[in-house]
Amino acid sequence: MRLLLTASVVALSFAATAHAEEGMWTYDNFPIARANQTLGTNIDQAWLDRVRLSSVKFGGCSAGLVSDAGLVMTNNHCVATCVANLSTQAVNYAETGFTPRTREEELKCPGGTAEILTDISDVTERVRAAGEGLTGQAFNRARDAEIGRIEQEACGDATDKRCQVVTLYRGGQFKLYTYKKYTDVRLAFAPEDRAATFGGDLDNFSFPRFAIDAAFIRLYENDAPAQTPTHFRWNASQPVEGTPVFVTGSPGATQRLLTQDQLFTVRDVVLPMDQLIASELRGRLIRFSEESEENAFIAMDPIVSIENTYKRGLGRMRALTDAGFMSRRAEAEADFQSRFETGARAQTAQNAVSLANDRQARVQLNPNNPWNALSEVQPIARELYPAYALLEGGTGIGTTPVAGGSQLFLWARTLVRGAQERAKPSAERLPEFGDARLSAVQSSLFAERPTYPGLEQVRMEWWLSKTREWLTADDTRVRTLLGRESPEALSARLVEGTKLADPAVRRALWEGGLAAIEASDDPMIQYLLSIQEPTRAIRADWETRVQAPTDQAAEVLATARFAAYGDTVYPDATGTLRLTYGLIEGSDVPGQRWGAFTTFGGLWDRATGAAPFDVAPKLLAARDRIDADTVLNMAVSSDTIGGSSGSPVVNEAGEILGANFDSTVLTQRNAYGYDRNTNRSVIVTTGAVTVALRDVYGMDGLVEELGVR
Repeated sequence: MRLLLTASVVALSFAATAHAEEGMWTYDNFPIARANQTLGTNIDQAWLDRVRLSSVKFGGCSAGLVSDAGLVMTNNHCVATCVANLSTQAVNYAETGFTPRTREEELKCPGGTAEILTDISDVTERVRAAGEGLTGQAFNRARDAEIGRIEQEACGDATDKRCQVVTLYRGGQFKLYTYKKYTDVRLAFAPEDRAATFGGDLDNFSFPRFAIDAAFIRLYENDAPAQTPTHFRWNASQPVEGTPVFVTGSPGATQRLLTQDQLFTVRDVVLPMDQLIASELRGRLIRFSEESEENAFIAMDPIVSIENTYKRGLGRMRALTDAGFMSRRAEAEADFQSRFETGARAQTAQNAVSLANDRQARVQLNPNNPWNALSEVQPIARELYPAYALLEGGTGIGTTPVAGGSQLFLWARTLVRGAQERAKPSAERLPEFGDARLSAVQSSLFAERPTYPGLEQVRMEWWLSKTREWLTADDTRVRTLLGRESPEALSARLVEGTKLADPAVRRALWEGGLAAIEASDDPMIQYLLSIQEPTRAIRADWETRVQAPTDQAAEVLATARFAAYGDTVYPDATGTLRLTYGLIEGSDVPGQRWGAFTTFGGLWDRATGAAPFDVAPKLLAARDRIDADTVLNMAVSSDTIGGSSGSPVVNEAGEILGANFDSTVLTQRNAYGYDRNTNRSVIVTTGAVTVALRDVYGMDGLVEELGVR
């Protein structure tokens, strides 16, 4: 049953007033007719299916299949961790590039996984029924248990599949996503890092750009390249301004469906804390990198990562303090709230008897107005956020991962929690340790990857010192964390004494279960055992007092949105596959005035010879072989966000024209609302990648595989 909210609400909502290109659409609800009408294209369901099956999720990035032998293009910064893990100070692939001449020379990315979405099914009613009549943590746990059962039933013990129940519309829908999973992912090409990061942090989140931020991985099955007959066709032709394009990828998270009061919490509490602690971590990492050449090598990728995080947060803070932007959101919310209340009263008067027996209607007409319910949660969220973010992490609303800081710490937490949780029935565990998710946990835990004690200590010192600073030295939880030791002494003792850098040790502890964990004399394991009470307690408090009432109120709002808009609205991004569209075009707004393209000629003109505007040596050496008019990067008006890195940009013919690798600082407001005037995705073109492969790095085998003549 629907509330009597008219379709005219669509024209008045903040999201709906934006340009037609708006929306990170799920593949089972993509507006084909609307896209074709807006762009003048002629795509159909078969086109959508081919694009979906050619789209790849690679870690926290996106990517696309480009050959029938498992070859995948993504961004160089998406393989940076793989490159770092495969490098040594003596053989540093970030400096030289990784250029295997044969497939036999391609190297496995430690812990790397890739996934292709093969099926979507609706499990909304089953998940909702599980939480019926419950509140607080009981509500969360009942739903989590049912989600675990659904995932386990769908995937069982399969090692080549992953099943994930995805929450959409903040509780309005629950969909089961089934993925084909690849755990043997090998690096097939990466350029010199300087070629991919020309301009450094000064050019980051900006345009014009001059970066070959592209790389290739290859999917393997049974120690052979995977057979992938469905893939994007390579098109290295010069792009044309005004061309309609589609961007397919897995954007990380948006918060467009949050209420104003929820966003005020993000603005006033979450982002200020996250930005302050991120800036200090950046300073500590830079200081560490300056202490030696070895430290500079170790800290290179972490510094780039934290600078990205900080700049993204800066853009979001500017959006939330933009009076005009927030005023438009407030007007849309006031209209929606008014129509929700009017529609509820009208529906009650028309069909009171039916409403008394209709579960969905009872949810819609909850006497606790959902806006009021969410407003009542905000003081609690503001109070608990610092402790939850610092002690536990995983709030879903912050930008800076904090808890533990160190990879060794995170491995220890997985081992301790995993042992404690696996002793329980699957339905009673923390959701991340349900039977359906253990395979992924083990794959990550057992992967061989280098760790650097100096870097681990820097991260752990930062976490401990920030936790003491924000929670204060008098907080009993801080006393539990530190005892009588300083952050510096404690982190040094734990990092120097642990054996968890050895994957064999991690495997033995995991397979030994709770008995092995409790008997272990590893100081990091002992430490994690000692802090379980305060860390689990803050998680339980957050889930009971913040997450559960938020989820329940959000479900009411989601139901009202469906009543008003039907299936013409899109959900917030959730790190799952989406499709968006737009045009190749420049920008003409204050602070953002430029054309659609940059060229190699522009790169030569911009280069100064001094970092960060120094051209990579191999690229510079190839200058005379490169047509200066070849388009290097381009801007597109598509709706993207963090996590869209590596997303294939394709045309109506299903040909790949490039890969998304960045956006502008003004575009970071995209987390809270799409603004066509400012939103621009930054793309590395297939033409530029072809030039790099053929004329710079001598990757003739890949050029031939891509079908370039």
